[in-house]
Amino acid sequence: MDDDNNKNSRVDRFEKRRKNTKWLSIMLVVGAVLFVLLIGTFIFGGNDEADKTDEKQTSAEHASGTSDPDTTNKDSMDLSEDESSENDEQQADEQEHADNDQDEDTDKEKDEDTDKEKDETDTDKEEVKTKKVETSDDNNVAEAYKGNWKPVGTEQKGSHTTNYDEGTQDRKEMEEAAAVGAGLDPENMTAWWLGRAGDQKVTATVSGKNDPKTYRVHLTWVDDQGWKPTKVEVLKENDKK
Repeated sequence: MDDDNNKNSRVDRFEKRRKNTKWLSIMLVVGAVLFVLLIGTFIFGGNDEADKTDEKQTSAEHASGTSDPDTTNKDSMDLSEDESSENDEQQADEQEHADNDQDEDTDKEKDEDTDKEKDETDTDKEEVKTKKVETSDDNNVAEAYKGNWKPVGTEQKGSHTTNYDEGTQDRKEMEEAAAVGAGLDPENMTAWWLGRAGDQKVTATVSGKNDPKTYRVHLTWVDDQGWKPTKVEVLKENDKK
């Protein structure tokens, strides 16, 4: 009886250990499967997340307009071309304005020159109108006339003493007055002779370098105003040459 009981007890213990071992094996297998699944999910799931992240970044770049380098470069080139075109147009406008201003200045200068020439012509005509023909007993005089000339001005101060010496201020002013009376350019005039013709009066024989005529100009001194032409004689021959 006791032997049967012991035998049954051993069988029960063996059966219990076998079941425990079976469940332990099952649990180990299940654990291993779960571990493999976990590793696979981590590996492949990470790639999916990376792909999703890349897709999101790509979408964001497309939305911001910076994802395509070629498109960006093209846009930049288009913008540069537009700016260059605007700059060219602006420079062209500025050049056109400058040309217009230059043309206006040129026209203004021409108008001023024309007005000046007109004034000079009017002045010459006025002098011609005021010239009064004179007679002369000198056989060498071809023509004689008087005009309404004004004193040429002077830089001399104090009482005046006529001075015929070359290079003196009085001599320069006498030659200037003679040029005005004869209608010559003082820079292109030759003074052949200057001599006394009375108290504070001088006679100058002059001719232009490019003018075949010789003039005898009568001058009178006006206090504080300088020498004044009073009469001009056009000579047939230069008697002072």
